[in-house]
Amino acid sequence: MLSAALLALTEILTPPFRAVLWKSLGLTALLLVLAWVGLQYLVTHFVTWPDQPWIETSVAIVSGLGFLVGLAFLIAPISALMAGLFSDDIASLVEAKHYPQDPPGRGLSLGASLLGTLGFTATVILVNLICLVLLLVPGVNLVAFFIGNGYLLGREFFEAAAARFVGVEGARALRREKAVTVMLGGFVIALFLAIPIVNLLTPLFATAFMTHLHKYVTGSRPIDPVRV
Repeated sequence: MLSAALLALTEILTPPFRAVLWKSLGLTALLLVLAWVGLQYLVTHFVTWPDQPWIETSVAIVSGLGFLVGLAFLIAPISALMAGLFSDDIASLVEAKHYPQDPPGRGLSLGASLLGTLGFTATVILVNLICLVLLLVPGVNLVAFFIGNGYLLGREFFEAAAARFVGVEGARALRREKAVTVMLGGFVIALFLAIPIVNLLTPLFATAFMTHLHKYVTGSRPIDPVRV
């Protein structure tokens, strides 16, 4: 698993990944900015405050900072959304570079991919809203964040990698069979997700990492392994 993580880390900034990287970063940043602007607009235009300029200014500043912190919890659902958009591109690059001896995977149809991605994104949003509420509970917040996102992101990214070879139902069955390994892999993604700024690269890292992990649990090995 450590070798899979190191391989994913070393390749997300290599030239073949850069086109996907810039598209992913651009869309992630755009969605975060739109969410922040939308929340600020709701607070400043649809909530009635005492007619005092200093109160309105203070509310705008405090809410802006609060929403900025809260947006950190949107990185996970946005990562899930980006994974649905770019997972096939990233997985294809990883498979061609490290596993040329294996038959290439096949991407899902656009309809199936979008439907699965939207449903999963909604689930991740709900889980992270719960984590946001638990942020007020000392000792529980970080545990909830890692368990919730570790399970969900591990499941999503592993199934996306496996479905390229065995279809959606086959991927779910394989994930259940390898539940402990997938869960541990999800914790690695959650740890990456917890690093500010770096977590914007989560869709690329997680997809590459789980592509390697799927190959590992099915018995394939990369032609250029990382030894630690």
